[in-house]
Amino acid sequence: MGYGNIMDVQTTGASMQTSQQDRLGYSGVRASHAMAQEDAGRMETYRSRINEVGSEHGIDPALIAAIISRESRAGNALKDGWGDYDPVRGVYNAWGLMQVDVNPNGGNHTPEGEWDSKQHLRQATGILVYFIKKMQHKFSGLSKEQQLKGGIAAYNMGDGNVHTYERVDEKTTGRDYSNDVVARAQWYKTHGGF
Repeated sequence: MGYGNIMDVQTTGASMQTSQQDRLGYSGVRASHAMAQEDAGRMETYRSRINEVGSEHGIDPALIAAIISRESRAGNALKDGWGDYDPVRGVYNAWGLMQVDVNPNGGNHTPEGEWDSKQHLRQATGILVYFIKKMQHKFSGLSKEQQLKGGIAAYNMGDGNVHTYERVDEKTTGRDYSNDVVARAQWYKTHGGF
């Protein structure tokens, strides 16, 4: 794929905070792999859509599957397609399998398609590509794989929150977003058939 090889991206995997979703008792790449495997059965429902959208955008389908796993646990963590509930405002902040940010103070995107549709996956993957390209421009001296990892972090928290490659996850959810997603993607690539 034109944005770097997901298998060559360095990763430390999930933080203990993230791994507690599944009460694993351990963190790191092993935890990310366990969570990806947990979601693998549900991911099968979306396989053809993921593969098609990945091909359209030049993004490894394993990366799309990994974001779906991290963001919505392959749809299992959503309520009628919505996630990231804000109890203070009484609203959901994100839509669909890949959790497109609809918060006016965040991404402020208008959801496209049903929560599990190819249209939704196209929109979300387009947002990911946008951020990867921003990282390519911002960090032109880095490798494609490092820029890819930066783009994954920016997908979670915006490109303005990615200041250095060394601290790529400093402001991401769980302080591990790109590391966890990369490790999950590597599992989907080697064990999930994506």
